[in-house]
Amino acid sequence: MNSQLELRLYDTLTREKRAFKPLDPDNVRMYVCGPTVYDFAHIGNARPVIVFDVLFRLLRHVYGEKHVTYVRNITDVDDKINARAVRDFPGLPLNEAIRKVTEKTANQFHADVAALGCLPPTFEPRATEFVLPRGDGKTDMETLIKELIARGHAYEAGGEVLFDTQSMPDYGALSGRKLDEQLAGARVAVDAHKKNAADFVLWKQSSADEPGWESPWGRGRPGWHIECSAMSAAYLGDVFDIHGGGLDLIFPHHENEIAQSRCAHGTPTMANYWLHNEFVHVEGAKMSKSLGNFVTINELLADWPGEVLRLNMLKTHYRSPMDWTLKSVEESARTLDDWYKEAADMRDGQVSDRIVEALSDDLNTSQMVAALHGLRSSDLGAFAASLRFLGFFAESAAQWEGRKRRDSGVDADRVNALIADRTAARARKDFKESDRIRDELAAMGIAIKDSKEGTTWEVAR
Repeated sequence: MNSQLELRLYDTLTREKRAFKPLDPDNVRMYVCGPTVYDFAHIGNARPVIVFDVLFRLLRHVYGEKHVTYVRNITDVDDKINARAVRDFPGLPLNEAIRKVTEKTANQFHADVAALGCLPPTFEPRATEFVLPRGDGKTDMETLIKELIARGHAYEAGGEVLFDTQSMPDYGALSGRKLDEQLAGARVAVDAHKKNAADFVLWKQSSADEPGWESPWGRGRPGWHIECSAMSAAYLGDVFDIHGGGLDLIFPHHENEIAQSRCAHGTPTMANYWLHNEFVHVEGAKMSKSLGNFVTINELLADWPGEVLRLNMLKTHYRSPMDWTLKSVEESARTLDDWYKEAADMRDGQVSDRIVEALSDDLNTSQMVAALHGLRSSDLGAFAASLRFLGFFAESAAQWEGRKRRDSGVDADRVNALIADRTAARARKDFKESDRIRDELAAMGIAIKDSKEGTTWEVAR
């Protein structure tokens, strides 16, 4: 990286763009909230995966591959998952039953994000593996809850263990929600066992017919927020560099993570930089199953190569709302067709400083895409190297073109025969027949190009 370039990231906690200074340049650490593997991931879930993959790649470029640790968890402690596990596999221990229930969706998530060009994280812990104390001594949820009770930040009431929000004077700093404002509108009668209406669950009891783990507070299961506090500390320590996720996680999830982690460890911070990506709408509307615009990554991959979806996502800055449209995906596909044809087989360039510079300004991927278009016309070697660095050009130009033909269901033999007929018609100056064949090919979705060397063709997107 150019020594003059400085990585700057927008921190949700301080509400400003700040120069990134890692706690230890030899061990840069990032945690991102991963999927709840109850259902297939949708296109909104793909945004943080792609965004933080680009940040992971940038950090590796700046600090070296061996000096960056990226943890993205899998949430498999969930009441719906737990209930299904007990119902479908009543004879198995809970963790084994959960693994069977979530195996298909977890495997599908891995396949989907790999197709999107994302690198695997350094570690991918499952929540179920961190509920109870572990043989390796890594941080677990039960021990964290014990520590919170011992330090006066949690209490037992109504069969639950709850975090005492009033024990933390600056609770609410991430979301900007003041505790007294939250209390004003609280339904205190519903939660009569709580000291404060804003207190949240760390551990809840399980009835005889509900799944659970044996704990000092009875048989039960953890609250949602304590999971990420345990898993991040297990791999990254009590304080680490970057915590990321979607905008919807700021409150209550990330707010409560901060509260638990700081109070359990006695630290002034949990992570030094908090990054959040904006929402994805589909064709101008909020995505929902009722509107019929709820689309999974897997469904999109049936129609488009993963790299097309990746480019389309990166055309919008991660902190701006994004409208996912068919028109924009088609444009991204045409762009990648051109890029593959021009440079996919080139191997002799270096990643451009222009690309790194754009990303160093709070992951300005829209500026990055503009820089790629500039490189396309000025330095194909740097253009190709930069695209590989960004998770593109996983195929050769021939493989990409072959995929287009397979995906479109084009009969290559039929196309070649028509082109031969057209060449013969042109040779005998039968231009009416030549034009008719061109129109027939166009109707099949085939674009042809004539040159001195002959006629070539490709599938028009």
